[in-house]
Amino acid sequence: MARYRGAVCKLCRREGEKLFLKGVRCYTDKCAIERRPYPPGHHGQRRQKLSDYAIQLREKQKLKRLYGIAERQMSNLFHKATRTKGVTGETMLSLLERRLDNVVYRMGFSASRKEARQLVKHGHFTLNGSKATIPSMVVSTGDVIELREKSRKSDKLKSAPEANSIREIPSWIEVDKDAFKATVRDMPKREDITSTVQERFVVELYSK
Repeated sequence: MARYRGAVCKLCRREGEKLFLKGVRCYTDKCAIERRPYPPGHHGQRRQKLSDYAIQLREKQKLKRLYGIAERQMSNLFHKATRTKGVTGETMLSLLERRLDNVVYRMGFSASRKEARQLVKHGHFTLNGSKATIPSMVVSTGDVIELREKSRKSDKLKSAPEANSIREIPSWIEVDKDAFKATVRDMPKREDITSTVQERFVVELYSK
């Protein structure tokens, strides 16, 4: 699967806000968008009036880049949301939040979602006692995500929750740092999701 391998700070600048793709650096004055709060490129500082389609596209791109997923994954997730009872946009955000890699990120065991995806792929976590290596797995209420016993020997992973304590843990996840595990208490609601993405524009784009 094709992945963006360029400078991720450019993605934040392109979307005009922090997507927290560089971990702790995003919370410091070294963050690129703090120093250059305009889109990258020769014409980045020009004011542009966006069309309705451009606004929809930018919101979709922002959502994809925030969670680090590909276009096909995004499209499939939208169609899954349309077949699920509830508001399509909110259901789509809930499915993204409940991805295993995002839950690991929310638990504080990684500095970014990209790093969380790598940790899951390398088999550092279990889901309900079974080894989980698929980042796109969707968790449900009552599921338990736990750092594997042998992975607890890693100094980096042991200290990760403290290193990433600057981020607030969402209320729908209950984290036991001493036991290196988390329990999904509830389904994430729209007010629990801090993303500034306006999901209705994404729904409008995919509904065309």
